[in-house]
Formats: sequence, structure tokens, C-alpha cells
Amino acid sequence: MSVKEAGSSGPRGQAAYHLHIYPQLATSESQTPCQASCRVTATKDSTTSDVIQDAITSLQLDGSKRYVLVEVKETGGEEWVLDANDSPVHRVLLWPRRAQDEHPQEDGYYFLLQERNADGTIKYVHMQLVSQATATRRLVERGLLPRPQADFDDLCNLPKLTEENLLKNLKHRFLQQKIYTYAGSILVAVNPFKFLPIYNPKYVKMYENQQLGKLEPHVFALADVAYYAMLRKHINQCIVISGESGSGKTQSTNFLIHCLTALSQKGYASGVERTILGAGPVLEGEDEPVSAHHWGHTGKATQPV
Repeated sequence: MSVKEAGSSGPRGQAAYHLHIYPQLATSESQTPCQASCRVTATKDSTTSDVIQDAITSLQLDGSKRYVLVEVKETGGEEWVLDANDSPVHRVLLWPRRAQDEHPQEDGYYFLLQERNADGTIKYVHMQLVSQATATRRLVERGLLPRPQADFDDLCNLPKLTEENLLKNLKHRFLQQKIYTYAGSILVAVNPFKFLPIYNPKYVKMYENQQLGKLEPHVFALADVAYYAMLRKHINQCIVISGESGSGKTQSTNFLIHCLTALSQKGYASGVERTILGAGPVLEGEDEPVSAHHWGHTGKATQPV
């Protein structure tokens, strides 16, 4: 896959190089590709047979079987079976400079270790994951597919929705101080246990009358959607805040009230601030992890239920 000079540790003081070998083998039981890789130290004088023998030892393969070393290039997935007396290091030194450094296998330019049949033919085992990754990468480069995202601001957009992926995505966003994530129309908040500068009037204005999901997830977005839905439909709106004790329900409610109060001062309602701030304490505690606030279309905040 790549080569990196390892120093003058080879025979007769020759420079040694690290070759990464990917076995493309099928076990007799499962007939599934072996996904491990190994790193073999070689010099310019090392032959293909030497490298194969070192790879067999490193991967603990059956030494009674016959193997070949295959060079894979980027252009069209070209494969070249090396002769026993070829020098793999010489082959790598002919690769583009970027391919001689560490790089992922899907970028091309790497070595495969394959098993040879008794009649001399090669047992080809197609590595579906690598082929799919290569095809996807090329479609992305051509602009036919969007570039992969580092994280998803809506959990419903995860390519594979599992608990592990969900928690991993939340953690990745949290480490970037993105504490809010959508799950459709639901807002998931991870308590940072510290104040973040994302609640000033600038953010209220930024999220004002915006479609949910158009901007980065935020508690102000939820407040804004409820407020303008009330004005348009003249129907009471309800925001339910649910979470364990200490998860930040009270603080989230304060932010909601702050946003709703700021929006009401735009001239859409009057005398709202004292009413909403006097809506009463949020019901919380170990036995009551859910609180709800109703916002009436008459401009009055009802008591929490």
C-alpha cells in the first residue's frame, strides 16, 4: 500500500522500507476475505519471494500453500502479479510521491497477497467493501454524490441508525461544542455544564421565522417555530421538555422563555414578558422528569402541566 524509509537497517547498510500488505484470501470454512494487514520490512534487493515469506510469517498463514504478491494501481484498478524475483520496493518507488506515503487503501497503489491454485491460477476474492468505497469516492469526486459528513445535525439522516452510531454522533458534536441535535422535530440537548455564548439577541434574530432544520440545531429554533405556528394558526402550542434529573430541563426552559419574550417584543403581542416569566416553576424532580409549557394564542402563558 505504501512505503516509508525505515533507516539503514537492511543488509550491507541498505535503506530499509516498510511495505504494507493486504491479504485477499478466503478461509476454507467461511470463504470470506481476510481483512487484516501486515507491514513487512524490505530493501531494494528483497525479492517478491522474500516479502511473501515475511508476510506469511507475520499473518501466521499456512506455509504449505502457494501465494502471489499483486500490485494494485489506481487507474482502473489495474493489477499486476509480481514475479518471484521482482523487487517490490522498486515497484513502489515508481509510484507517485503521494502514494509512497501513508494513505488509505481505497486511494489505490497497494499490494495484495493472494493464494495460488495448484494449477497456477490465482484464487480471486473480491473485496466488496473496498470496491464499494472506491466507487463511492469516484462518484463523490465527480460531484454525483455529496461528500461524507463528519457529523449529522439530524439523527434521522444517519446512514445506519444504531444506538452506537447515534451516541457516536452525539459525542462527536458535543466535543465540537454542538450540544443540540435534531431527531426529526425533536431537539436532543446534551448538558455541557457550562455556559456557551449562543443565547444572545443575535441568535434570537438569526433563528427568527426560519424553517426548522434550515440552520444549526438550537433551542431558539424550537421556540421560534412554536411561536410563529401560534400566530399563524391561532392555536395554543405546547413544548414538552423531558429528561433525567440534572439533564438541564430548567435551563432549557429559561432559554425558551428568553427567546419567546424577545420575539413577543417585536410588536406581535403585548404585555407578555411579565406573564410568561410568571408562568410558575417548572415541574421537575426524580418522580416528574417531564415538564410542559403551553403558549396561548391570546398572548398569555398558561401554567405548566
